[in-house]
Formats: sequence, C-alpha cells, structure tokens
Amino acid sequence: MSHPGEQYYPPGVRWDAVIARGTLPELLAQAAKDYASRPALEFRDRQITYTKLEAMAETAAAALLAAGYGRDSSVALYIGNTPDHPINFFGALKAGARVVHLSPLDGERALSHKLSDSGARVLITTDSAALLPMAERFLAKGLLDRLIVCSDASWGESATPLAPLPSDPRVITYADFIKGASKPMAWPAIVPDDIALLQYTGGTTGLPKGAMLTHSNLTSAVAIYDVWGLVRANSGGIHRVICVLPLFHIYALTVILLRCLKQGDLISLHQRFDVAAVFRDIEEKRATVFPGVPTMWIALANDPSLEKRDLSSLTMAGSGGAPLPVEVARLFERKTNLKLKSGWGMTETCSPGTGHPPEGPDKPGSIGLMLPGIELDVVALDDPKRVLPPGEVGELRVRGPNVTKGYWNRPEESAHSFVGDRFLTGDIGYMDQDGYFFLVDRKKDMIISGGFNVYPQMIEQAIYEHPAVQEVIVIGVPDDYRGEAAKAFVKLREGAKPFSIDELRAFLTGKLGKHELPTAVEFLDELPRTTVGKLSRHELRSQQTTTKTQTK
Repeated sequence: MSHPGEQYYPPGVRWDAVIARGTLPELLAQAAKDYASRPALEFRDRQITYTKLEAMAETAAAALLAAGYGRDSSVALYIGNTPDHPINFFGALKAGARVVHLSPLDGERALSHKLSDSGARVLITTDSAALLPMAERFLAKGLLDRLIVCSDASWGESATPLAPLPSDPRVITYADFIKGASKPMAWPAIVPDDIALLQYTGGTTGLPKGAMLTHSNLTSAVAIYDVWGLVRANSGGIHRVICVLPLFHIYALTVILLRCLKQGDLISLHQRFDVAAVFRDIEEKRATVFPGVPTMWIALANDPSLEKRDLSSLTMAGSGGAPLPVEVARLFERKTNLKLKSGWGMTETCSPGTGHPPEGPDKPGSIGLMLPGIELDVVALDDPKRVLPPGEVGELRVRGPNVTKGYWNRPEESAHSFVGDRFLTGDIGYMDQDGYFFLVDRKKDMIISGGFNVYPQMIEQAIYEHPAVQEVIVIGVPDDYRGEAAKAFVKLREGAKPFSIDELRAFLTGKLGKHELPTAVEFLDELPRTTVGKLSRHELRSQQTTTKTQTK
C-alpha cells in the first residue's frame, strides 16, 4: 500500500478517495432538499425539521445583511448548546460573514482578546444569566457596536437562570432584530476558499490565536469522515446522535453538527453533560451514536448503574478532544461490551486526523491510523524537514484539505507553523510498523483539561494579580477526572502568608473560566529558571515537589 496503515482500512475505503469540497450554506441547503420534513434537531423534547432549520438560518442571514454584517464582517457567537447556535452559525455564513466562536467557559481576558483580534463588532448571545452579563461588559469596554440577545424561553420551559435585558440602544432582542427581514435579490457569492470560521486556539507563548478555517477546510473534514465511515453512511435509517459536546468546540461542530446534518441524522441537543439525561437518550429514545470526551466516559464508566443499563441501541461510541486513558476504555468495554476508541485531531485540522478501523490490530494507547486524504508523518525535533522511520519519536506533521491556511493576523506565526505545505502540530509521538500512531508528549505547554484547551500563561497572568504572589508557574498535572488539570507553583512576596486552593480559586473566579481554575497550589521558596534567568516550566516538571501541596 502507498500509505501506512491503509491495509487496515474498512472494506471499500481508500486513502486516495475523492474528498468533496464546497461551502457550508450549500451543505445545509442540500440537506434541507434531501431530508425536508425529517427532524434535524431535538431540544427540550421539541423538534426542528431540516426545512425549518434552513428557513430560520436564512432569516438570520437576511437580518444580518440588512444590518451591514455581510462579506468581510466577523460575527461573534456567544451561545451554548441551543438551536440559536446552528441557526445563527449558518445565518452568518449565508450572509457571507466569518463566524467567531466565543466559549462560555472562557474568562473575560480571553474573550475580550478574541473580540478585538477578530474585528467582530456584533455579538449574538442569549439572555442566560451565565452569558448576558459578560456580554454587557464587552459593550461597556467598547468592544461591540451591536449586541443581539436571543430568548432562551423561545425554546420552551427550562431551569436556566435568566438575566434582564440591559437598557442600552446598542442592545436588541433577536425577535426585534429579525422582524421584517426579507431575502435579498441575490445572496452574497461564497466560494470554498473563503474563511468561514475563526476558531481560536493557542499555546503558552501568548494570547489565543484564530485558526482560519475555510468553507473548503470544513466541508473537506466532513467528507473525510464520510469516506471513513462508509459503513455508517450506507447503513440506512436515521441515526439519533447525542450532542452534549459544546458546538463552539471544533470537535462537536464538525463531528456532530456538520456531519450529522449532511447525513440526515437527528441531533439530540443538550445544554450540558448529565449522566441521567444521556442514559435517558439511550434507553428511552434509542440513541445510536454518542461522541464524548474522556471526562464523560469516566463519569459513565464509574456510574454504579451502568451494568444494569440497556445500551443496546448504541452502534457507535467515540472519544476525542483529549487522550483517553487506556484503563477507562477497558472498564467501559468490560461493562458494556462496546469498544471505546479515541482518535486524534486538532482545531487546525477541523477535527479529523486519525481514527481506528472497525477491524484491525488491538493497540491500547494508539490514536489510530491517518484518515483518508490526510498525510501524517513524524519529523526530527531538531529538523522538521527530516522524516523519521517507524518507531522513532518526533513531532507529528500533517497535510490535507482540512488543514488551516494559517492564523488570523499572524503571518509570521503562520509561516513558522508550516514546512512547505505540512503543518507542524506540536504533538510528539511516533508511528509503528503497522502505520498506527502514538502520542507521548506535547511540544507546547498547553494543558488539555476535560477536552478543553487551557493556557498556563493566561492563568499565570491572573494569579499575578494576587497581592501575595511574587512569581508563579502553572503546569499541567494528571487528574483522574479531567485527564489533566492546572497546578500553580507560587513564590510568595516577603512577609506574605500562604493561601488555600479554595481561596485562590475564589480570587480567580470571574477572571478565568471554570475549566481554567487551578486544582492545586504549591508554595516554593524559589522557582526554577533557565540559564538566562527565565522561569522554567521544563525544570519544574522534572522536580515535581510535593511539600506544602493543597489539593482540591
């Protein structure tokens, strides 16, 4: 075979299969044509058909165009898992704009940076008490010209706490915003190479950076999964797919929203992960597919009722977003007889990278084979042009139609991220003789906690505001539930007293997202430094002292 691992591909799947490309509005339009009255979304036990979803997206697009947010505009979405997300996601794209995802899990610093960096002057959110007050702060800081507020109650009763609408002329309800919106004589021309999404990611050397993901990147990503999953695509019937993963994350956006709409599946949309709700979807509503992240599988695997549950409707269970502990996969399989395997991907690849074939060698800890259309290799850490043979550890490089064209407003960083047309992932690992890949470390210091990216420097900046802190280094440490969590190593100011982890978390609340809050703090007389005097995370990791540690 011309590509490593292709001998284990599912029957009928070839690495050089044609990977279709297009635009996302075309994807939705074709789905509405193909599936029409079939339910596309289910939320709070209410369904929205494919035809209705397209019509609602077109109404949003018409209103955005009338307000001047079309081509060359960035439209920020600050929305959780409600139908307001896909409606306005496709609406902004239909208008020709770029979407900017803002994570409700992020703190004010990161969100403010994303708004200013992306150039988004309009933000669409909901009247949830967890979102609207933060959006108001963006207005107060002059980061927005217009704030559009969707009504949570429009989707039925819920226990979601709501916030009052601010009395500001720049704020408008979504209902008023779309009132009277009519389709234009012609929609803006969109081509596959147009930027569809600025999806922010980053490392520890600075603030998050926006990966420029084109319509072609995202539709190619969907096509790659379709080619790989021919068995599922051709199996007939409608799949009910559980969506507890956040749609503002690239994993759920591509694997669930875009792919499921293209295939005519029903997306069972949940605002948050709840074990009982997931079991209800599977046992009562007979859900067939459940993509999750390791923290979810840990919770399910440890649920005392798992062995008594009827999970027979599930035909696929997958894990992504972060490395899946081998013991968790084994525990889940032992209790359910379902194989739980994880693949690898990243924001810059629109999610797809590697996957496990239905049949093939059992290789615990592997992230699987390179998917069709994607080329992965391993290069020397000191020379990213030198490809290493199987078994040798180096940095993973990737090339494919789904790979980002670079970072928004970061030409130098974009250039440094590529060797020719191959993207340097920053992940360290190796490929075995069978073409299976394994990860052993990360080149960057980014922490992946519960499937979300956590940036140590952002945490350090917030901790430095504490009056007792002189110096701080934050690193990732193993966490049984999250996979990895942030731990702060602090040198106190002279005369200052140590504080508890609970006190530190309380101080940081509001400054950081919940997923960014450290779970442990340790006080050191001196923090390690490099030979030029910089604080050294590398050296700190090798020390890993445990004295005076307080763990939450």
